[in-house]
Amino acid sequence: MDIEILKHDLKVLIIEDCEKEDIEPQDIKDDLELFSEEIGLELDSLDALQISMGLQKKYGIRLGDSKEFRRRVTTIQKLAEYIQEQNG
Repeated sequence: MDIEILKHDLKVLIIEDCEKEDIEPQDIKDDLELFSEEIGLELDSLDALQISMGLQKKYGIRLGDSKEFRRRVTTIQKLAEYIQEQNG
């Protein structure tokens, strides 16, 4: 899977699953800290759970609990790389 398409799809998933309708995919930078309260999208643990469930449904991957998810996946770029690794 092309990583640019994957990153766009991940941004759409986050916007939809976390109900951030006021944000467009192009507004989310690939290196933006997703769970930082200061500079990111201000996502919380409930958002992490929703994103994790969406990833499991769409890509068949599991990232553990929301705390583990937030630790492992901090940006769109890292999330895309992780999905590509898991799907070989």
